[in-house]
Order: sequence, then C-alpha cells, then structure tokens
Amino acid sequence: MREEQSQAIMAVDELQAIIQRCQILEEADFKGEDFNLFQVAGQKCLEDGYAAQLLEVIQNEKNKVIIKNMGWNLISPLVRCIFMYKQEDDKRDHCLKILDQLAQLCNPKELFLGLLEQIEQTSGEQVCQTVMLLLQPLQTVLLKLQNKKAYSVGLSLAMIVNQLTPLPVPYTKQQIQEDKLGLCQCCNAVVDFAKPFVNQVVKNMEKSSEYNDMELKEELLKFCMKSLKYPLLTAQLEQLEGIEEHPFRHFATEIIDILWDIRELIPLVFLHHKGKSPHWENQEFADIERKDSADSLACLSYLMFVQHFGVDCFPMVFSPSYLLQCNMTHIEVLMKRTEESVLSKGLDLFESCLLRMEDNSLLHQYLEFRGFINVPQDLVKVMTLCPIEHVRKKSLNILQLFIDKFDLEGKHTLFRCLLKTSNHAGVEGYIIKNIKDQVHLSLTKACDNIWFTGHHLISLLDLVLLLPEGAETDLLQNSDRIMASLNLLRYLVIKDCESDNQTGVWTTLAKIEQNFLKPLHVGLNMSKAHYEAEIKNKKENRREAHGSNTVSSVTVSGEKLPAMTTEMQLQVLHSALFTFDLIESVLARVEELIEVKLKAVMDENS
Repeated sequence: MREEQSQAIMAVDELQAIIQRCQILEEADFKGEDFNLFQVAGQKCLEDGYAAQLLEVIQNEKNKVIIKNMGWNLISPLVRCIFMYKQEDDKRDHCLKILDQLAQLCNPKELFLGLLEQIEQTSGEQVCQTVMLLLQPLQTVLLKLQNKKAYSVGLSLAMIVNQLTPLPVPYTKQQIQEDKLGLCQCCNAVVDFAKPFVNQVVKNMEKSSEYNDMELKEELLKFCMKSLKYPLLTAQLEQLEGIEEHPFRHFATEIIDILWDIRELIPLVFLHHKGKSPHWENQEFADIERKDSADSLACLSYLMFVQHFGVDCFPMVFSPSYLLQCNMTHIEVLMKRTEESVLSKGLDLFESCLLRMEDNSLLHQYLEFRGFINVPQDLVKVMTLCPIEHVRKKSLNILQLFIDKFDLEGKHTLFRCLLKTSNHAGVEGYIIKNIKDQVHLSLTKACDNIWFTGHHLISLLDLVLLLPEGAETDLLQNSDRIMASLNLLRYLVIKDCESDNQTGVWTTLAKIEQNFLKPLHVGLNMSKAHYEAEIKNKKENRREAHGSNTVSSVTVSGEKLPAMTTEMQLQVLHSALFTFDLIESVLARVEELIEVKLKAVMDENS
C-alpha cells in the first residue's frame, strides 16, 4: 500500500518537475521529449487517482502556455478514466472538469484533432457514450477555430455519423424506451451540437442576400442528408403510446428545421438539389453517393408527406397529381428495399399521395413517366414475394387505389402493362376481375366509354382469353387466371346481346374458341388423366406397402412439395382434381350460354 502511495506521489512530483522545467522555457523551445514526459506523467496521475492534483496544475495561471501546447495529449487517458469511474465518483467529476479546462485552454487545432481521433478510435457499445462526452468540448473548440471552420465542422459531423451508422436503430417501443446503446439520446445531442453553426449560417444569410460563404451551409446540408439515411430511413417514426417525446420524431423535426433554416428544404423536396457533389473518378463511389442521396431524399418526402414534419413551411399550391409525380421516384427507391421499416415507408408515401386524389382524375399521360410503370410492377413483387402478410395485403389495397385514380384510358393502359409483366396467375386474375368491373360500368352507365367496349376491349381480351402455352399450359398453376377469364367471358356473353355487340365479344368469338376454349378442353382432359393416373399409382403403392405410412415427395404444378405421407399426397392430388372439375363446370356453363344465345339469334333469323 505504501509502495503504491509513494509511486502515485512520484507521478505527481514528476509532473510538477516537468512543469517547473517548462515554465522557464519559451513556447518555441518546447521539445518532443517535453511533450512525451508531460503526457506520461499526466496519464500516470489520472490512472493513479490524482485527477484533483492534475486539475490544480491545469488551472494554475502560470501553466497556461504549457497546457495550451501540451494539454491535448491528455485526451485519450482522460476519456479512459472517465469511463472507468462511476457516475457519482468525485474523481470522475475532477476528470470532467479537466476536459472542460482543456477545451478552454488548449490550442484549438491540436485539441480538435485529438478529440476527433478519440471519436474515430471508439467502437461498439462505447460509441454513443464517447460521442456524447466529447460533443461539448468539440463544439467549444470549433467555435474558436478561425481557419477552415466549415471544413472542420463537416469533418466532425461526418466522423460522428460514420461512427454511429453501424449501430442498430431501435425499432420497437421497448427498444426505443430502453435505448440500450444510447443512440436515441446521442442523435439529439448531435443536433444540439450543430445548432451554433446553423445559427451562424442563418445570421450571415440575413445580413446579405448574396451570401457567398457557402461552405458551412454545404457541410450542414451533407449532415442532414446523412441523418435522413441513418437513422431516420430505418427508424420507427409513428407516434407510440406511452412515449411522450419520441426521440426519433424529435430528431426528424430538428433535421427538417435545419433544412428550413438554411433554405434547403423546398429545393430538396421539389428540385432534388443535393448540394455540391464531388466528381468521382471511381464509378463505384459515384454510384454509392447517388444511391445514398436517393435514400435520403425519399426519407425526406416520407417525413413531409406522411408524417407532416415541416408541413407549416409547405406551399399549398401544388396539385395532387403533381405531388404524386414528384414522389414517384422516392416511392420507387423505398419499395425496392426489402427491410420492412423502409418498404413500409414507401407504401405509406404512395398511399398518402393517392388518397389526396379524386378517383378517375389521374390523366393517362402520366403513364409515360417511367416511375408510373415501375412502381406498380414493384407493388406486384411485394404482393407476391414479401413474406410479411400485412405488407402483402396493404400492397394489394394500394394497387387497387392506384387503378381507381386513373382515367379510363389510363386504366386500360395499366391493365395491358400488368397483364404482360406480372408473370403471376393470381395478379393476372385480379387484373381480369378489374377489367370485368370496368366493362360492367361501361354497360350499365349511360356515358360513352370507348376504352372498355368495342375494339379497345378486344385488345385486352386478346391478352386475357388465351392459354399462354396452349393445351400444354399448367392449368393448376394458372387456375386463378383461368377462372377469372372464364368469369369475364361468362359475364360478357350474358350481358351483351349479339345484336348489340357493344363489347365486340361476338365478333371475336371464333378467335376466343380457337385460342382459349378448345385448348382449355384439351388441357383439362390431359391434366385430369395425369392426376387420376397419379392417384391410382399412389393407391396401388399404398396397398403394396400394406398400409404403412410411407413418407415421400410429390410434384404438383411443376413444384416439388415437401416430403409427406401417402395419405397427404392423395389429398393434394384430389384437391388438384377438384380445381379441374371447377374449371370444367364453369367452362361448360360458358359454352352452354354461347350456344343458347347463338341458337336464339338463328331462330330469330329463320
């Protein structure tokens, strides 16, 4: 114990000795050896619990020049010691006071680099703690800098965001409340850190309409863009019951406020201005920056049009169709992502834009824009491939909403596009049902609708009333499409008399029989024969196995199903036969209706 005390006293004595030697030197005469000795002795004092003595040395007016030049060397051991001591420990309090003193006394340039190096070296669970600890001294130092202030502020913000980015963003209510790594608290602390620099930009802009020093403004804009991508793009931003002030909603508000204050909010939303983009010779870097920027702008649109952040600043002069057009690029960016937190933002933004519009008000010319074709195709992918049921259902509802907003020609064009591109029988069946609904409206309303009658309807029927691969088409896999097609044809035959032929179906009946009805008969006979043979084979195998519950696999509709017992396989095969019987019964009814209608016409003519 005495030995430890004597070693500690020696550390303080060594520090005092170095201080006394340096006090008589001119600032220019300090050598590298002096810096090293000061750092070692200061570090020893901190590690041995003599922070109070070190604080006295630093506060001594006589040592001002020494601390100015050498103090920044203590940052690393100081941070280590602060995290080592408990919150209520006096020694920790002394360390915090030392940090504050260093921020006031040290050479700003040297201390800036020392603080930034400390933030860069931190990792894992200590990232947020380290950043929050050093934000205040870093801000103090940056405010003192005369040269390259904008560059230094930008470097600081970029370093902080880069260090935070690998951390997982709390998503559930419990995760947000726990804030295990301190990310929620840290993000809002970083915004407070940036405020003096925002105020500086605002002040200078107010002084002159031709504000030329754009560097600081650009750095703040870059920070906002990065913050929109992380953490806001993946953050849960809905109001949560039981959380009075949602940390990410607060952070989003602050970011929007900064953008408004530096006069970049409206240009970003409508002009897609991204600040000064560096010219990358490396194409990969250019692509990464373009993607990051697209993610950020998409998130900004979500914040404004779904969560209504910054809505007070928003000019209420734009038509709903123009707002949809502006947002289509952002919706497309969000919907190409697979993370639920991002994908759901794309769906919400799309839905929000559509709900602003009247039904049948969206002009067909909008389909000439790439996004208006790409986004519904992305919706189809979500509807058919997303593993999350409520997201699939929402996608289907939004697709219907999108269809409802178009004028008749737009609906017609969209149906053609989706029938050609969806490659999914369920989606095709859904579109065919929509075509039937539009035909019904055309036949029951007095208004003249050329797009779902006559030759325009026939152009759709050519896509609908056919089997993709003729009689060889997999009827089970295409059953949704086939049933919808038969129901549409049955409706047309019932509702449209041959003498009126408003829909044109009677003119093209021979083509329908050739491309659809006859191949469907052949295909049904082939499919039923195949499945009946499979059932017979399974039953024979079961008898040979003396009723044992053998497990094997079966192929249905071209897909190998998981291993199952013979009984389960028979159930699957019987289910397929039931589907074929259902198709066959509707097909028979359609042919019966056609025959009755044609006979009635012949009787009238005879």
